[in-house]
Amino acid sequence: MEYTSPRMHGMSDVVFECVLAYIHDSRDRQSVSLVCRRLCELEALTRKHVTIALCYTATPKQLRRRFPFMESLQLKGKPRAAMYNLIPEDWGGFATPWVEELSRSFTSLKSLHFRRMIVKDEDLELLARERGHSLQVIKLDKCSGFSTDGLLHICRSCRNLKVLFLEESQVIEHDGGWLHELAMNNTQLETLNFYMTDLSHISCNDLEQIAKRCKSLVSVKIGDCEILDLVGFFRFAVSLEEFSGGCFNNQTEQYGSLTYPPRLCRLGLNYMSTHELPIVYPFASRLKKLDLLYALLDTEDHCVLLQKCPNLEVLETRNVIGDRGLEVLARSCKKTKRLRIERGADEQELEDEEGVVSQRGLTAIAEGCLELEYIAVYVSDITNAALESMGMSLKNLCDFRLVLLDKEEVITDLPLDNGIRSLLSGCTKLRRFALYLRPGGLTDVGLTYIGQHSQNIRWMLLGYLGESDSGLLGFSRGCPSLQKLEVRGCCFSENALALAVLQLRSLRYLWVQGYRGSKTGFDLLTMARPFWNIEIIPPRKVKTGEGREMEHPAHILAYYSLAGPRTDFPPSVIPLDYIAQ
Repeated sequence: MEYTSPRMHGMSDVVFECVLAYIHDSRDRQSVSLVCRRLCELEALTRKHVTIALCYTATPKQLRRRFPFMESLQLKGKPRAAMYNLIPEDWGGFATPWVEELSRSFTSLKSLHFRRMIVKDEDLELLARERGHSLQVIKLDKCSGFSTDGLLHICRSCRNLKVLFLEESQVIEHDGGWLHELAMNNTQLETLNFYMTDLSHISCNDLEQIAKRCKSLVSVKIGDCEILDLVGFFRFAVSLEEFSGGCFNNQTEQYGSLTYPPRLCRLGLNYMSTHELPIVYPFASRLKKLDLLYALLDTEDHCVLLQKCPNLEVLETRNVIGDRGLEVLARSCKKTKRLRIERGADEQELEDEEGVVSQRGLTAIAEGCLELEYIAVYVSDITNAALESMGMSLKNLCDFRLVLLDKEEVITDLPLDNGIRSLLSGCTKLRRFALYLRPGGLTDVGLTYIGQHSQNIRWMLLGYLGESDSGLLGFSRGCPSLQKLEVRGCCFSENALALAVLQLRSLRYLWVQGYRGSKTGFDLLTMARPFWNIEIIPPRKVKTGEGREMEHPAHILAYYSLAGPRTDFPPSVIPLDYIAQ
């Protein structure tokens, strides 16, 4: 057929529009948009969801021009290191310019997800006023800068909300009026989450009213509320599948009458001790997810509970689970897909000598949990053989994160070069990889192995790895798909970091804390190029939770940006082009 303007090689635009509606993966759509100008236009017109991994990589106006009919936006602000207080509070990540454009121009907007951003009450008020009738999903994920006054506007005006998510956000609390407005105005709610916030002025009557009015309520995660005060809520929440939060005050004899909803299969147990554990036993066999991060359970409690959970798919806990608990998990929970083991309090580990995770537990997991897709774990000891076992058995693993705790114990099987090579070469589906060891944990040869065997990995965190610049340069000759690289506590020079960036062809984002700086900082100019922003956060002293001061090494933050250099630099951040001038 003849080529005409509304047709591409004999196929009309209508055909391509129909096909594009079935392409949801952002990487696939990106590939489609690169074929020709017309396909780029069609992809832009049909894109429903957009993720912007750093709010300074584009401007709100550029987003509007590129995707005018977007329905869903996820926007990330501060670097991930901000979760560990490694980034200055004043770094940036303001939501205001985005909210102004979203409220003015995006008439199709239904879902908004801000992560690690500074959101003001005025932003929430503007969203509620201009987009309240259409917004169905609002996620303020690890955000700060707003109060319950801003939430009041959202809960009063957004009457079609299906998801309200505030987990780990720093919310200034004035009163509980926002929850009452939500209870009075909404019948569509499916997910309510204010877990790990300081919100305490919560009325159980409002929660009960939400459960009574919102028949599709499937997930609720709240703060510290006495479980016995939620009896009415549980009675009305007949569709509830997930619940986290609440607390137990050791009134054991009264908890026996507590009844959880019949569909509950994802459970987070806060401050639950051995005495209250039997409450879970009657429905433990149907549990698919367990969050024990804030439960007061020891190793034996973990073993007893996990034996009763044959359908468990997700487990989040602390290393008090111990190797013995992981062995029970491997024997009893063959369907496990996600395993997260955080570091427990040091005093807790001293009380429970079994609360240690090592190669013994990881080897058991590798042999028993063959469906595992995600593992993040703090270990006290690790061997090459355990890593080799994981590489040989866990063929579905997509996300691997391991931190070797820096204690006084001598690790006899360092370096882990051969184990890491076996893990990476065996787990070919890996997309995300984090390895945080200690000096001597991985040589330059091992770092080169990571580069050679990371064909599909897109995000990587390297902590205290390698011996010299040659290891980093050997690493950078591989990793063809790597887009985000985070480095901490390594020995690399500015020049080596700059050369590595030039060799990592897919890299879009680099964060480094701790490196060998040059006298002038000019060595970083080697990686300077159009659209590549480079920021430096100088060394600074930070107060710890115990009131002591500790020195934070300098940071480098570099990323591609269509928006050009930032204009809202705080005093704690220095753009490299300023140094060069």
